[in-house]
Amino acid sequence: MNYKRKPNRLITEKSPYLLQHAYNPVNWFSWNEEAFEKASQENKPIFLSIGYSTCHWCHVMARESFEDEEVAAFLNEHYVSIKVDREERPDVDSVYMKVCQMMTGQGGWPLTVIMTPDQIPFYAGTYFPKESKYGMPGLMEVITQLYRKYTTDPDHISEVTESVTNALEKTVQEKSAHRLTKQTTDDAFKQLTRNFDSNHGGFGLAPKFPQPQNIMYLLKYYYFTGEQTALDIVEKSLHAMANGGIFDQIGFGFARYSTDEKWLVPHFEKMLYDNALLLIAYTECYQVTNNPFYKQISEQIIEFISREMTNSEGAFYSAIDADSEGIEGKYYVWDFGEIFATLGDELGEMFTTVYGMTPDGNFEGKNIPNRIHNPPSDIEMENPDNERRRLLEKAQKQLLAAREKRVYPHVDDKTLTSWNAMMIAGLAKAGAVFKEELYINMAEKAVRFIEESLFDKGRLMARFRDGETKHKGYLDDYAFLIWAYLEMYQATFSLGFLNKGKTLMNDMLDLFWDEEHGGFYLSGSDSEQLIAQDKEVYDGALPSGNSVASVMLTRLAYLTGETDYLDKVETMYFSFYEDINRQASAAAFFMQSLLLTENKTREIVIIGAKDDPDHTKLLDSLQSEFLPGTVILVGESAMDFKNIAPFATEYEQLEQKTTVYICENFACQQPTTDIEEVMRRIKGQTPSD
Repeated sequence: MNYKRKPNRLITEKSPYLLQHAYNPVNWFSWNEEAFEKASQENKPIFLSIGYSTCHWCHVMARESFEDEEVAAFLNEHYVSIKVDREERPDVDSVYMKVCQMMTGQGGWPLTVIMTPDQIPFYAGTYFPKESKYGMPGLMEVITQLYRKYTTDPDHISEVTESVTNALEKTVQEKSAHRLTKQTTDDAFKQLTRNFDSNHGGFGLAPKFPQPQNIMYLLKYYYFTGEQTALDIVEKSLHAMANGGIFDQIGFGFARYSTDEKWLVPHFEKMLYDNALLLIAYTECYQVTNNPFYKQISEQIIEFISREMTNSEGAFYSAIDADSEGIEGKYYVWDFGEIFATLGDELGEMFTTVYGMTPDGNFEGKNIPNRIHNPPSDIEMENPDNERRRLLEKAQKQLLAAREKRVYPHVDDKTLTSWNAMMIAGLAKAGAVFKEELYINMAEKAVRFIEESLFDKGRLMARFRDGETKHKGYLDDYAFLIWAYLEMYQATFSLGFLNKGKTLMNDMLDLFWDEEHGGFYLSGSDSEQLIAQDKEVYDGALPSGNSVASVMLTRLAYLTGETDYLDKVETMYFSFYEDINRQASAAAFFMQSLLLTENKTREIVIIGAKDDPDHTKLLDSLQSEFLPGTVILVGESAMDFKNIAPFATEYEQLEQKTTVYICENFACQQPTTDIEEVMRRIKGQTPSD
């Protein structure tokens, strides 16, 4: 970056992505009214560029084009140029990505859109080199021809923009006359089975993404149906990813995706959301199987997050770049000789053999450590004192210390509410399952940060960085924070978290619910209105806001007895019928709510003193079990439930002992104080009972 250049308008922004472009010769605007007024007054098209700070091809396009004087001069004279951080403005990104996919059949970042001053696109694409190559048109050619077309053939531009507007209108979901059914959950399972890579684990072909929402769905499907294939797919995939190069074997944590089908060569950037969702997936698989391998990976994810993605106030950074010193993966790969120079001959020989490292390398002459061909043995996993395990851990620590002397990649250090909420949910779940107070404390600290820094006059906001809170929260921020509150409640059984989740749910319904057709819009009714209102149910790299909202509505309904929440979920089964019936597995997270409402579920109400050993023993036991069809309401007296779950206020404590009511769909059996019997009844049921 040339700091001798005069900065452009982006210099006053807080977004790390926008600041990366603050010294470009392009006269960038951020997304604001001033930019649109200028375009309108001067009758210029808008050049919209959307990306994020750890995006490799965004860096490439910046170096080739946005730092280039020729490109900048043409854009500055003929266009109004706008830069958008997709992570701060997912509403803008979502609308224009949809347009790009409609126009080109594909999408990705950087996202490049040419549009009229009233924000209607007439051209869209992704990465463009400066000059035509790779069979791709060059950016100079594109912007030159489109400007000529804009100024000399306005009728053509009007035809295209009218077509885009009509196409966007057709994407708005209308409530169907048909309802999703239990059969849809089976359809999702069959589709995932067909898409499963039985050789290497995971789903689909290269590039391969972890897709933890698929893993979470299959674990729940296994629980409710007893379908062994679902668990087999999960285990194969989780092992393959954790043994591959997509998992950082030296510093831990998962990269965003693998460029090959074997999970060997990652795209090296690390995202907070991937690691949060995978933490949940590995923790839940440990609950199901009690295999220590899944616990180890969960703990290593947390170790990485704690060491490299947590700020001094306990909030979490967004991402770590793939590039270091301008080279993708340079921070993470190894020369063969480096290993021996660091570890010595004997330990170096062991490490390179186990981790698939050779003099020729497995990635552009370098080595990505992996255990694809030498996975940990059962003995190694089950015995912390196993000599090979002990030596490999010693080697890993020495190599990490050596790696930390390298030039560290760029870190996107902004705090996003939605992504932080997912990590809070993961930490809370891991803390409860592994009985690790430290993880719950990490989660609580991050919750406090959100509550203190990311609410403005009661309105949840989307981003905090460098003292600035900005952008009204989107559906994802609300839905994911409700998820975090429910997991915090499950980890601590503090009714305060449950109450906060319920309050936030009611706010979310007020702001985002579509009264006419059901489902939730991405942006709130008090937010900026764009050229289209987006409402998405399909999962992308992370679960859609509607998917998470449906599951949280269901869980909260069972916990609180608020049947209005179930009515909203029921409406969503009609709202999204057309999309989900077409491809149920594309909304795998949403399918969890259908599993919950279409199968037998239980509510357990526990009343008793916190310091009663029976009380503690029961809660510890319940937290260890994988019980997705069970919600647990805990209080010292029935009156504790007065404002949260009124249906439980009539329940009585027997003989001053811990008393348990086991209910199904709000119909309860006789209470009992026999804790051993309660645990037998809950654990004794097979998943398909």
